[in-house]
Order: sequence, then structure tokens, then C-alpha cells
Amino acid sequence: MARPVDFSAQIYQPLPELDRADAIVQRIIRAVSLGLIRQGDQLPSELELADMFGVAVATLRDALAALRDLKVVETRRGRFGGTFVVGAPSPSLDLLRKRLTALSMAELRDIGDEHASIAAATVRLAADRADPADLDRLESLAGALRNADSPGARTRADSRFHIGLAVAAQSERLMTSEIRLQGEVGELLWAPLTREFDQHRAAEDHLSIVAALRRDDREQAQNIALEHIRANVYHLIDVKLTLTYAGHGRDKI
Repeated sequence: MARPVDFSAQIYQPLPELDRADAIVQRIIRAVSLGLIRQGDQLPSELELADMFGVAVATLRDALAALRDLKVVETRRGRFGGTFVVGAPSPSLDLLRKRLTALSMAELRDIGDEHASIAAATVRLAADRADPADLDRLESLAGALRNADSPGARTRADSRFHIGLAVAAQSERLMTSEIRLQGEVGELLWAPLTREFDQHRAAEDHLSIVAALRRDDREQAQNIALEHIRANVYHLIDVKLTLTYAGHGRDKI
């Protein structure tokens, strides 16, 4: 049986010097969107969260109130009470469209370069360090992408697979980098902005990576991972160009 993975250290950590309540809200929403915290999960207690985030309890309570207003969490009273995740807010397509069109081609290329580097290192280390339970878990995550039936579910399944590879690689830094990258592009990749991303191909890529790792064929696993990242970036570039030219066309009307 695959061992459970604890993402707490990646989610509940001291915040930058910003509006701290808003930073907590954004971090929890991102964790839910990526599937690191799932519907039904209970958050740590208010005192524990305040300590983990390095904020006052009053700040933490403001953040939880905002999350309740957004229908992301609900607080239950009583013996078995606490704060529980009840849903993930669907990102605005208009906001995602603006996020993607605001990225330059150079920025998209750089994101692809960084993600390819992270993926290559992750696969190599996973080939050395993953045990059969890790590979079973990755195969299950690949199957979840194949069966996902909404953009949000596809985002979560895809992100959890890539983050799961970093977990199997047993590298805290690679996992941190992968979580950040998934937060940057995960929702953009699966949002129905123009044409939909090829869900079947992505799931098959994931399964092929796992199969190569089971054969101890790290070179093949790495090649598949790199081609997978290229396909992701090409899709984002294609969608960006389509949106950009469509916007120019509207401006001329």
C-alpha cells in the first residue's frame, strides 16, 4: 500500500511581508486547486495554522472567514468539529485569459525550460529512489487524469502526478519547485480558453513514464517526460497566439 504523502510543510509555512490574511487565502486556494488539499480534508486547528504561517490568530481567522465566504472551507462546531475543505473555486476564464496573454513568449519559453530541467532531474532521482509503492501510486494518479471529467479535476490530477514524481524522487527542493510551477501553469493548461488540451495523450504520457520507471529505463522515462513538457508549452503558446490574434481582430472592428 502506498504511503500517504504529507504536503503540510509546503503549504503551512511562514508568509512573505504582504497582506498576510490574503496570502493565506491564496495559498490555501492554490493548494486545493492543485489537489494538495482535497475536499473533505480537515485543516489544522486555528492555533496550529497561526503558528505554521507565522501570523497572529486574528489574522488567521480573517483568512478563514474569507475562505468560508468563497465556499472553500466550512467550520463545524462540536466534538468532531473543525475547519474542513468543501470545494475549490472555479477560476474565472476571463482572469485565466488575461494571465496567459500577459505572459510573453520568452516567459513561456523560460517556464518550459525550467520545467524540463525539473522534470529531468525528478525522473532520474525517482528511477533511483522510488519503491514499488511509489510507482503504484503514480500509476493510480495517471489513471485519475484519464478519468477526470472537468478542467478543475484535470488540473488537480495532472498536478498531483507531477508533484508525486517529485515525492518519489525524495527531494524537498524539487517538490517545492514543482508545486510552484504547477501553480503558475496548471490551471492555464487545462482551461477551455480556445481548444482543449489533449487529456488522453497527457494521461498516456504519465502511464508511459511509470512503465519506463518500472523497467528501470530511466533514459526512456526522461525522454517521455521532456516531450510531455514540450507538448504542454507548445499548447500554451498556441492558445496565447490564438487569443492574442483574436483580441487584435476585435480591436480592429
